[in-house]
Formats: sequence, structure tokens, C-alpha cells
Amino acid sequence: MNHHHTTETADIVVIGAGLSGIGAATYLTADFPDKKVLLLEGRDAIGGTWDLFRYPGIRSDDAVHHYGYAFKPWMHDDAIAEGALIRSYMAETVTEFGLDKILRLRHRVTAADWSSDEAQWTLEVTATDEAGTETRKTIKAGFVFSGTGYYRYDQGFEPHFEGREDFRGDILHPQHWPEDYDHSGKRVVIIGSGATAVTMLPAMLKGEGAAAHVTMLQRTPSYVASIPRVDKIALLLMKIFGARRGYALTRIKNIRRDHFLVTVMSRFPNFGRKLLRSMTAKELPPGFDVDTHFAPPYNPWDQRLCATPDGDFFEVIREGKAAVVTDHIERFTPEGILLKSGQTLEADVIVTATGLVMQMLGGIKPTVDGTPVDVADTVLYHGALMSGVPNWAMMLGFTKATWTLRIRNVTRLVADVIREMDRKGYDTALPVAPEGMATQSLFDLSAGYMQRAQAELPRQGADKPWRMHTTFVRDNRLFKGRLIHRDLQLSKRAVEAPHLVSVEATS
Repeated sequence: MNHHHTTETADIVVIGAGLSGIGAATYLTADFPDKKVLLLEGRDAIGGTWDLFRYPGIRSDDAVHHYGYAFKPWMHDDAIAEGALIRSYMAETVTEFGLDKILRLRHRVTAADWSSDEAQWTLEVTATDEAGTETRKTIKAGFVFSGTGYYRYDQGFEPHFEGREDFRGDILHPQHWPEDYDHSGKRVVIIGSGATAVTMLPAMLKGEGAAAHVTMLQRTPSYVASIPRVDKIALLLMKIFGARRGYALTRIKNIRRDHFLVTVMSRFPNFGRKLLRSMTAKELPPGFDVDTHFAPPYNPWDQRLCATPDGDFFEVIREGKAAVVTDHIERFTPEGILLKSGQTLEADVIVTATGLVMQMLGGIKPTVDGTPVDVADTVLYHGALMSGVPNWAMMLGFTKATWTLRIRNVTRLVADVIREMDRKGYDTALPVAPEGMATQSLFDLSAGYMQRAQAELPRQGADKPWRMHTTFVRDNRLFKGRLIHRDLQLSKRAVEAPHLVSVEATS
């Protein structure tokens, strides 16, 4: 560690250069061309999830036409895109919008403290140069935007498996996939039934490096739906109306379509179950036990649906290259996995696609005037600003729509707050939840990784401005009109003006 210490100031600091952070930085630099904005990334490359995950077949679950940015058309034919294409799209965005001038790679925020006297955040940062030498830096910021995602990068979720040490093959977690790992000719068992498992299964059977056979071992089935890899309507719209207008129309089409499907399946779950079962049965070989392996015990959209582009997941099952087994694990053995039913799955490689470990704010533990902030004790103002925490926004997306659709609204909220402070000469924006306000969980999915983290997540209220919805169409309505409410208290630092000013209610 190099103990040379530097201090820098900025008006706005965006933490995290993944899809959310890059999008936020693009909007905020456009909103405030005269303010100093910094984009900090702890890793040595941009991309977030799309740079971290390198397992076979890594791809989007949603069409990038609406998973991507409203301000930058997605020009590839594939709507469901592989990770490398998404990384290239983000790199183009950084260059095209000048973010390379404000991007600081290998800048990991280790601490953040708000000073009411100074009315600014002090961020403690560990900066690492290309040679690996670490330097401590301090960055003073008037406003912080956390685009750090919702899970730990250094640790995936792996339950305890009895006999794990007995297995003679390789045990891999998708979050830590070895570079250039060769699985060709091997028997693979993937433990899990979520999007990662559904993605990996067909990907590991492609090309010259194909596995000999892949089995997806699941405890509980998931809904899996086939979707087109190429959106022919999007290509037609962009051909007729041009890239920008055609892209905008495609986004509207996709948003409305997804909202319709989620609404119908949520309101009429029995219909949704029957529809998805019928679609799945058509994709599988005659006589396949659909009800054992593809009939979850929960309703559609109690957990996210898994997408398979052009039905590639079902195709390898039809061809006999892959299998799905629904059972519980008794223990690992030297040869593979012994199941509760007594069956043994022989394997050369076991992939533990068992989920994420959720984490707020990238693991940063903020303090306000030296007092630690427990994120679980906060309530979110418009699903973005934490009660009792001044001048800090966090990006949380949707669970029943594309996560990133929320970026523009959250940054619009931040921009409105900053403009209001600038206009009236304030320097502090503090969300204060009404005393005794009832709260509820932030997310409404029953997925294991969310249920495990309930005690660590912020909460929400029942009404605006303390409410967020899990679909874009409904949540977007909450961002119509003026966003500054009396529960957002604006003030000047105590040394300049000891009194606190509350903004009049406008909601």
C-alpha cells in the first residue's frame, strides 16, 4: 500500500460502472454540464455483471432493445444478446458520451461519511494502478449515486453439500468461472433451475468443445418460455422509421407487451399456468413428464420466468443431449451426486448454479455524522432515496420488468432534487418518513436469494412518495409531475443557516 494520500472534490459521484452506473452518469452529465461528475469503478473494467460473469452462454434474459438505454439504439440483429455484445455496447456508450473522461477504474469506495457541517460526503477510496500498487484517496462529494447492483461480486451463494470433498471432479460456481475452462467431452451436472442453469445447459453442448451430456438437477421446477432470439418486428420498425425512431417504437412495443403478459398471468394465475404448460409441452418430446419437471408449485411471476432463445434449452433435451432431474441431494460421492430417491448422477463436472448473495450499496457501510446507517432500517423515497440519509440515491430496478428501465426516472428524481437545492440555495436533501408510517417489503418475488436477504433490504411505504412498483408501467406513473414532496426536507448547512426548511407538499 502506497500511503501517499490525495483529496479530490466533485459535485456528483456515481459509484459503479455497470449498466446502471453508466446510464446514470450519462444522464447526469447531460443534466448538469457545468457540474463535476465522477464515475468510480472498483474493478479493472467496466461492465458490472456483464464483465464479472463469464460462464458458457452468458446472455441477456430480456431483449436489449429495452434492457439497453433509451438514448442509444441497440443495432445488433440479436435481441437476446450474448455478454460480449452487451459489454461492447456499454464500451461504445462510455466513449460516445465522453464518460471515459470522468471514469476512474480500480477505484473502490471503502467508506462513506456524511458531514452535516460540511454538507457533503467524504468517500474513502482505494485506488489501484495497473502495477497493483494501492493508494488511498479521499473524494468529497455533494451528492452520491449508487449504481452498485444488488448482489456480492466476490461471493455467490453455495449451500452446504454433504460429501463435497469426496467428489473427484471439478466443482464450479458460475460467478467464478475459470478462464478458458475446457468441459469438452465431460459429463456435467448443473445444480439449479434458474436463468443461469437454463442458459448454461444448451451453451455447454455447442460446438467442438461440447460436453458429452448435461443434466440440470433441480429441487423445484421453474417456468421456462421460448422467445425469439431475433425480433423481426424491431428490425422492420428500424428499417421503416430509422434507427432512433424505430428503436423508440420497439421499446414501447416491448414494454407494453411485457406489462400485458405479467398483468394477465398475475391476475389469472390458473390461465397462466395452463398457457405456460401447453407451450412447454409442445417443445418437449412426446411422453415427457412435464408436470414433474416444468410445473412449479408457485404461480407465474411469483418468481421470474426463465427465457430460452429460439427454444435452445428444449432443443437439446429433444435431441437427448441433456436431461432434467427433479430430486433432492443426499450427498456428493466420488463419482457424482447421490439423490434422495437413490439414483446416482455420474459427473465429471458439477456446476453449483445455486444463486446470488444480495448486498446493498456494493458493501459500503455509510455513516451520517459518524453514526452507521443500517440500510434495513431505511424506507425508500420513490424507491431511490434512503430515509435519514442525505444526498444519496441508490438504483434499484424492477422484478417484473426489465431492471434497467428505471434508470431514467431515478436520475430524473436526483436531477430535480439537485436543481431544487441549487435554485433555493440549499445543500442538503433529507428524506424523512412520516412517524408511524406502515412499511412493507420492497420486492415481491419468492426467489431464494431475495427471501434470504429480507432482513438486510430497505423497505417501502404504502403510498407515494414512499412507494415503488415492480413493473415499469405502474411505477412510471409515480414519477409523473413534480417529485419534491414535503417529506423531502431541504436545508442549508448549520454554520450558514441553523433553521430547517420543509418544501411544501405537491403530490
